[in-house]
Amino acid sequence: MKDLKKEDIKQEVFDLYDDYAHNKLNRRQFVEKLSLYAVGGVTISSLLSFMSPDYVNSLLVKPDDPTLNSGFITYESPKGGGTIKGLLSQPKDSTTKVPGVIVVHENRGLNPYIEDVGRRTAKEGFISLAPDALSPLGGYPGNDDDGRTMQKERNQQEMLEDFIAAYHYLKNHENCDGNVGVVGFCFGGWISNMMAVRIPELGAAVPYYGRQPEAEDAVKIKAPLLLQYAELDTRVNAGWPAFEEILKAENITYTAYMYPEVNHGFHNNTTPRYDKAAATLSWKRTIAFFKEHLK
Repeated sequence: MKDLKKEDIKQEVFDLYDDYAHNKLNRRQFVEKLSLYAVGGVTISSLLSFMSPDYVNSLLVKPDDPTLNSGFITYESPKGGGTIKGLLSQPKDSTTKVPGVIVVHENRGLNPYIEDVGRRTAKEGFISLAPDALSPLGGYPGNDDDGRTMQKERNQQEMLEDFIAAYHYLKNHENCDGNVGVVGFCFGGWISNMMAVRIPELGAAVPYYGRQPEAEDAVKIKAPLLLQYAELDTRVNAGWPAFEEILKAENITYTAYMYPEVNHGFHNNTTPRYDKAAATLSWKRTIAFFKEHLK
């Protein structure tokens, strides 16, 4: 069996994975279409394994990092019923209150990658909260396939309310200085855009490859935006020109980057869609943006 490398994978396979990850294909359809690319010593099982997330070997900040206080909290869900669980992470030895950042997961719940991003954010001197929108259904189930299925059962607007509630929880936390921003990925990118629509006092929003708000919502944005897009992500990018027109017309503060020759999900270091150069640069820009605006 051939040992796969990213350069061995055709762009069509990444596009198929994107359709699968966004519920346009079920697993059976994904495997059937993937079989067309199982040639030249490449098997279906090796392709599936290569495209699947590797959470075990991808953590950049360990859960027990000695410089952080990181653990789960709960807060009330205003629409979904019950409580929302979230990972709260903060610098251990900070003697002053610090700005806060909400970290919003993709369309599969609070998986280890997003927990890690929450801790990465705290390592930069922020207090971060990474909620799990699957909490009313029992929480992230331990794998992304079931997580995607579960998340489809929740109403998007109700989940948005849960993340808005997370903003208020963090803003009022005893260790937060009241300045709060949001960063989100994929579904979380849309949530980040919509939090900018819904929360006039939001300090900053950084949507990664997030679906854009409707025009009637976009005009309500007050928060500065840092928009991170992937050049090969034609699905999300289709909405960008119209969104940019509104941002310009309404004099909304924004900076947008289109990272060349990378796929949707390029920041996620657990799958081969990851692009180290783009992920590193975009994260450096994200942290600098928060340090500029959350003060």
